[in-house]
Amino acid sequence: MRHQWLVFVLVGLAMVVATGCSLSPAAPDLGRIYNEPAQNIGADRNPVIVIPGVLGSKLEEPGTHRPIWGSFIYGAADADTAEGARLVALPMAQGAPLRELRDEVVPTEVLDTLTLDIALIRGVELEAYAGILRTLAAGKYRDDQLQNQNEIDYAGVHYTCFQFAYDWRRDLSEQAARLHEHILDAKSAQPEGGSDKVDIVAHSMGGLLLRYYLRYGPTPLPDDGSLPPLTWEGARHVESAIVIGTPSAGSVLALEQLCHGVNFAALITPNYRAAVLGSMPGIYQLLPRPRHRLIALESGEPVDVLDPAVWERFGWGLADPRQDRVLQQLLPQVTSAEERRAIALDHLRKILARTRQFFDAIDAPATPPAGTELFLIAGDATPTPDRISVDPETGEVVTVGDAPGDGTVTRASALMDERVGHAYIPRLRSPIDWSIVQFLASSHIGLTKDPLFNNFVLYTLLERPRRGTMSEPLSMPRDRVRGAVIR
Repeated sequence: MRHQWLVFVLVGLAMVVATGCSLSPAAPDLGRIYNEPAQNIGADRNPVIVIPGVLGSKLEEPGTHRPIWGSFIYGAADADTAEGARLVALPMAQGAPLRELRDEVVPTEVLDTLTLDIALIRGVELEAYAGILRTLAAGKYRDDQLQNQNEIDYAGVHYTCFQFAYDWRRDLSEQAARLHEHILDAKSAQPEGGSDKVDIVAHSMGGLLLRYYLRYGPTPLPDDGSLPPLTWEGARHVESAIVIGTPSAGSVLALEQLCHGVNFAALITPNYRAAVLGSMPGIYQLLPRPRHRLIALESGEPVDVLDPAVWERFGWGLADPRQDRVLQQLLPQVTSAEERRAIALDHLRKILARTRQFFDAIDAPATPPAGTELFLIAGDATPTPDRISVDPETGEVVTVGDAPGDGTVTRASALMDERVGHAYIPRLRSPIDWSIVQFLASSHIGLTKDPLFNNFVLYTLLERPRRGTMSEPLSMPRDRVRGAVIR
């Protein structure tokens, strides 16, 4: 029997070696599959808008064109310095609503590459969002930025792809008005008789912005804490909304970074201190929901991360007294440590209130109107941090658990699975009415480079039938059925 078992093993190994491809499936030939539909540039085809995630838009100082984020070259803003910290952070002032706390920094373009200076080597580029733009290029969606950089030869195909750069530091509901104008511009660029809708491909945080826009259009959240009417005004302009790796239920990594700050690449990029990140409402809008009970004391008691008293109790982020050195950089005109702390805590309270309001706005169960569909692409093959334990004495936050995801966003968060934190029940419970969900075995950024992602996106944009158009088959000769001749 042992010899027989050995023969089976050796034969099996020989078959694997002989076939080779059985261990690594062949990738589809997207050029061959989508060549013909990609050539169809007509009224049946929508323009496409790409919305990046957090950090995915370049920020620049107008006039001087000084890079604030996205290009770490000589002369760029250095958050380790007082001047650079003030350029990167958002302004803070007591009594002023968040919408009035503005600086002159502007978003310029989607971060398709990240430019660095390393020692004496200038302009080292790391690919960021070029992958998603190249996927669209395979469908003959031309992007003017890549065209101008001679990255891709589009062979004169009509301009149908647009990037939406936004200030990811700010409240996402504020960005909806700019997205609305961008959509109207994209529609007006279409030839006469073209589509009256757009398709949108949004990665990570960009999916949160997109979901808010679909529900409320260009209307931002009111300053009084109420919610705007859920009109689906934005959905009137969007047919296919493809959301990729979006933390619809948040990520515990956001709390870690707001508490500790972050250095994206040691010795290459500056340190982004907790008080600098803590000035940005957009980062808080990536926090997990308190009702999912993913952040708890060591005893298991859940912690409400949207309660300002919790931040003061544990000395997190802007409420950390040790951040006063950074606050001196951000508020040079304020000489008193007590006054700086009062300003910081006031800013924290406003942001947490706005974050709770934003969650209420996008978490209410609702189904998009006919003509608009939501598609989700998410990773579920990588252990992803999903639980944090808080030391009740020191306030230290420690990741203590993980769940399937893409390394940044868990599967459950991408789905907005409301069963999290509660006893299991069959079937997904989510306030988001997904039309199709596609899971991939890729990382957060790797999702946009996965061949299955490319195939799914191109099929959805170019070939997937619109609802209600499948009832009548194309005509065929009556004497032929599936190639057989009827006599």
